[in-house]
Amino acid sequence: MIKENRKILVCCGTGCLANNSYDVYTQFLEKLKNTNIEVIPQVKATGCNGLCEKGPVVKILPDEISYFKVKAKDVDEIVLKTILKGEIIDRLLYFDLNDKKRIVSHKDANFYKHQHKIALRNIGEIDPKDIDDYKKRDGYKALHKALFEMTPDEVISQIEDSHLRGRGGAGFPTGNKWRTCSNYNNNPKYVVCNGDEGDPGAFMDRSIMEGDPNTVIEGMIICGYAINSNNGFLYIRDEYQLARKNMQIAIDSAKEHGFLGKNILGSGFDFELEIVRGGGAFVCGESSALMASIEGNVGEPRAKYIRSVEKGLWDKPTVLNNVETWANIPPIIINGAEWFKEIGTAKNSGTKVFSLVGKVKNTGLVEIPMGTTLRELVFDIGGGIIKNRPFKAVQTGGPSGGCIPAEHLDISLDFDSLGNIGSMMGSGGVIVLDDTTCMVDLARYYMEFLSEESCGKCTTCREGINTMLNILNNIILGKGKLEDIELLESLSETIREASLCGLGKTAPNPVMTTLKYFKNEYMDHIINKKCPAGVCKNLTSYSIDKEECIGCGACAKKCPTSAIIGEPKKPHIIEQDKCIKCGSCFSVCPTGAVKIGGALIESYNK
Repeated sequence: MIKENRKILVCCGTGCLANNSYDVYTQFLEKLKNTNIEVIPQVKATGCNGLCEKGPVVKILPDEISYFKVKAKDVDEIVLKTILKGEIIDRLLYFDLNDKKRIVSHKDANFYKHQHKIALRNIGEIDPKDIDDYKKRDGYKALHKALFEMTPDEVISQIEDSHLRGRGGAGFPTGNKWRTCSNYNNNPKYVVCNGDEGDPGAFMDRSIMEGDPNTVIEGMIICGYAINSNNGFLYIRDEYQLARKNMQIAIDSAKEHGFLGKNILGSGFDFELEIVRGGGAFVCGESSALMASIEGNVGEPRAKYIRSVEKGLWDKPTVLNNVETWANIPPIIINGAEWFKEIGTAKNSGTKVFSLVGKVKNTGLVEIPMGTTLRELVFDIGGGIIKNRPFKAVQTGGPSGGCIPAEHLDISLDFDSLGNIGSMMGSGGVIVLDDTTCMVDLARYYMEFLSEESCGKCTTCREGINTMLNILNNIILGKGKLEDIELLESLSETIREASLCGLGKTAPNPVMTTLKYFKNEYMDHIINKKCPAGVCKNLTSYSIDKEECIGCGACAKKCPTSAIIGEPKKPHIIEQDKCIKCGSCFSVCPTGAVKIGGALIESYNK
């Protein structure tokens, strides 16, 4: 029997779109139109469902059936079996690797059931291009409450009392920023959204803008009312085409429904919003560089002795928050500060959105209460390390963050705890690393990224980062010297203390944390001329242990240069002159017979 309120939700976030989810969506529309069904289910294209690597994701409501890795060719079967007959298609269900079972509803999967969604509350549940979908889930009720039941001062007090800290990385109290800006009478004032998410591996803000743009708009309008501002700007990364598209649709719809523009909801309050495309530079994520870019100037930072709440955009008082911060404003206004403070910890209230990527089984978009441990994130939600390899570390906070080793797996994920061990929350990128990651090469990668992205305005950042990069390049090439360690540490301190903006001040973090927690790897590279992870080719050789090799031939089949020879069921050998040190043999060996050695280890003795 067809249920009258049945919905089919197809994830059409960027990740799923890359796996042809739009074809799945259109195929559902076509199939249902040409099928004899008395009550045709609604088909909606939603934002990111969270479990990105298992996409495209299809949810069928109210049955709470979730299908993963759905292809357009699966649609006929889903309609004929699940929609018409109520049958479950086992092969499309989520298979929990740890529990070794298939799960009908995504809510029962470990990846989802440990989460608490506030900023992501609507994503995957609504059509982001349909403002009525947003309104059905309390959309714009917070704005109505603020305009007609609260004074601007009461709105700011509510945000202050909630202890909401900026989710862009610094963790500055949001209410304090609003209060300070409201006290300046130098009009006009501006409200700015930082959507220039540039950290490698991060996609939290993009997913919110793609999947629930109205919550960002509503939060910004409420701030405008609170600080007496009539103009706002959304600075969105130029690569985020879908985010810009959905955000513009949402702005136009909000105007049509009276939530934006002149005399909003008859309140007498005016507010306009405009999208500005990002300048394509990582440094434009820094607040003063971002504002310079909006003004049409080169995206370079300025000294922070004058705060943007006093002189920001066009030297006028400005409140700038990131996407996730704005998404938290409406639920705080609706539910109250005390509700928000009950979630998280005393000094870190609410939740935090993370993009969980790297060597972890379940990659995707995650929202958890502040204070959740790193172990819970990686092993309970993330499902642990791929192929159950040893956990080595996580990189948090992007290029400006740091590496957290296994000894800190039980650390609380909050601004203060991460700062205490030399890392940072950042915007929420979490890259999980296993024992096949070289920490020296990882530090080199981030310094190379920052060297290219530095605006070059200040000498310490421009020359200091480049000098550190050259030292790291020499180390991974086998040319490192012991005195390089001391020089890296000295340069890190100088760059951190003397750089103009946050990019430079935090740039040494990847090097400083890897030196602090993985100094033995640096020593292996410098003294033993060996890369323990087998990543740095000049310091790596591969060999096969005769005693452990079972002669399965998996390594030989995988080798791209035919450097591995041997008879079936007999020990194989690697011909070192042909080996290009790609590590393919190491990754496929079922017994661990392939060993990683240093550059000075002789070829396998035939």
